[in-house]
Amino acid sequence: QVQLLESGGGLVQAGGSLRLSCAASGRTFSSYAMGWFRQAPGREREFVASISRRSINTDYAHSVKGRFTISRDNAKNTVYLQMNSLRPEDTAVYYCARGIYAYDYPGGRESSYTDWGQGTQVTVSS
Repeated sequence: QVQLLESGGGLVQAGGSLRLSCAASGRTFSSYAMGWFRQAPGREREFVASISRRSINTDYAHSVKGRFTISRDNAKNTVYLQMNSLRPEDTAVYYCARGIYAYDYPGGRESSYTDWGQGTQVTVSS
């Protein structure tokens, strides 16, 4: 099992930026796809972005495409989510997760992710 620890959340005004980080334990980070998801109050958790193990493939939810960028540094066992042009509707707890199967790229399929972090709160004020 891999432990994931998100950081970088906070309070920002609309139009601002934040960079989330997700640090993973273990030595197999580079074998797995990683994903970012979010859950707003009263809503179900939803897909935000995903990245394949060597950063060849990335996918984004339609609502964040062009504003958010997912990246990873396998040497640091860390995946990032750069969030620009933030909107109040981006307010949520953001979670990172690891793909279940090594060498697989599940894209936005939430059921194919595991080892969820504890989440980091992002609040965007209008």
